[in-house]
Amino acid sequence: MQGQSNNSAQQQGLFYGLIGVIGFSLTPPTTSLAVAGLDPTFVGLGRAVLAALPAAILLLLFRAPLPARRHMPGLVIVALCAVILFPLLSAWSLFYLSAANTGVILGILPLATAVAGVLRAGEHPSRLFWLTSALGSGTVMVFSLLNGGGALQPGDLILLLAIVIAALGYAEGARLVPDLGGWQVICWALVLALPVLLVPFLLVALPMSYNAPGSAWFGFLYLTLSSQLLSYFPWYRGLSLGGIARVSQLMLLMPFITILASQLMLDAEVSARTWLFAVLVVIIVAINKQFAFSQSNATKGA
Repeated sequence: MQGQSNNSAQQQGLFYGLIGVIGFSLTPPTTSLAVAGLDPTFVGLGRAVLAALPAAILLLLFRAPLPARRHMPGLVIVALCAVILFPLLSAWSLFYLSAANTGVILGILPLATAVAGVLRAGEHPSRLFWLTSALGSGTVMVFSLLNGGGALQPGDLILLLAIVIAALGYAEGARLVPDLGGWQVICWALVLALPVLLVPFLLVALPMSYNAPGSAWFGFLYLTLSSQLLSYFPWYRGLSLGGIARVSQLMLLMPFITILASQLMLDAEVSARTWLFAVLVVIIVAINKQFAFSQSNATKGA
């Protein structure tokens, strides 16, 4: 019975994680739309500032209890990583990189998140898990280098830093879910970050011209409601139920969902080589999730 229960939790975790991945996969093309007409700093800060309002309303409507003092360090990490730094850095990276290339580089996020899970949540993946994770991440990096003519673009370093920061935020958020609940983690993080972000946001927003095209505002609205808020609900729940290292491997699908979305939303051309790499990564993900690994008791009991 215990084995069936663990398997059911893992399957649910993968399901919720996939929903979150699909939501996050649209972030690069919608960010490209947004920064094409709006200041990247406005986009990076504004999505969090405006998402804090519905987050606060949800917390009040459902009478969410205040986090305990022991939860505050973790919430500060989530706020710093997922609410402040990652949105800002990713917006600036999209100012230099195409959405498709950004999506491919994000393919190393699963491995970064697995490492963060080991460091922050006490997970202990098997060697075969690490091997297939590295193989999947290496595959998307090779793809990125081939598309970039053998060299990383200027915005790549910004994006790589954003990936490390996002991975830490994902792992820390998942660690808090058993105590606070999935949607409460990101909502409290947004509310916690608001006083820090409000003044810098106003300094950028007040002198701005607001005659951006509708597509830019659509991108900004998606980033605010989905990328910064709603997509985190199933994502954190999936990480908590299925394990950070296991569920994070679903992010290997992100580059190719992103590329498809870029083709549809931005009229980006997609080569046969892109789809070949997509098939390779999907196969690696399917193999990867079959490998069992031990987790900490805290994660097992989530």
